[in-house]
Amino acid sequence: MNYSYIIIDVNQEDVLKTKGIADRFSELEFLASANNYSEGLNLILEHTPALVFLEIDPATTTSNLSLALINELHRYLKVIPKIIVTTSKKDLAFEAIQHGVTDYLLKPLLRIDLIKLTLKLNKSKVEKAEDLNEPIFNDVKPVFLPQQETVSQGQSLTLCIKSYGDYRYIDAKDICYLRADNNSTDLHLYNGEMITAFKTLKHFEGVLSYPFIRIHNSYIVNRNYISRIHSGNSVCYIKNSAVKLPFSKSYKVNIDLIISEFANGNYLEI
Repeated sequence: MNYSYIIIDVNQEDVLKTKGIADRFSELEFLASANNYSEGLNLILEHTPALVFLEIDPATTTSNLSLALINELHRYLKVIPKIIVTTSKKDLAFEAIQHGVTDYLLKPLLRIDLIKLTLKLNKSKVEKAEDLNEPIFNDVKPVFLPQQETVSQGQSLTLCIKSYGDYRYIDAKDICYLRADNNSTDLHLYNGEMITAFKTLKHFEGVLSYPFIRIHNSYIVNRNYISRIHSGNSVCYIKNSAVKLPFSKSYKVNIDLIISEFANGNYLEI
């Protein structure tokens, strides 16, 4: 799924930074940029992009950039592009939510911000199709991303698996992958142990955050335990084991993001 986008920001350096990060994502297609309210409005009406990266609180007020641009779009368009607010302050977050923005990103933008945004957009597309009982074809790429962060950054998440008064505590970081088994889910740990939780894989999809990524209708993998990805055979390998997990074409975008993330770390390709 490709998303065309426009950047509207008074600061040209910030425009280039946003575009520079977005250029690393094949599904994001740059159309144009503008530095003020009127130019931005005209570009949106002319190109009807899927996404608009919008600065709403610029340092200089002469550009007239603000959330008012969203109200103006409703005068002309039946379908409003998804608005991604990019600004340096949190002050307007609540007001932005009231305007129905898709995301609120703080500058300077990070690569992980756009990874999460891309995953969220694709997941939204899939959920909409499911709500309408529409079939999901291979060109629609369902993805894994929780609706909200469940723990603060840097804090280790502990899962409690409850069963008839038995409380089993598991560090999420110890989970290599999760496998769907009808209405339950098998949690496979790094030490080879397997624990069954009587929740669906979709439930875990909603409560676990990155590095847990959906790669198949039956699998969520912890990216940190992947040792090898074989695109030709559509499988990824789990560290220190003989386990090979399949990934489906509809989740290939997630595999591409994992490969890209490895390449952007402390990385040497030989």
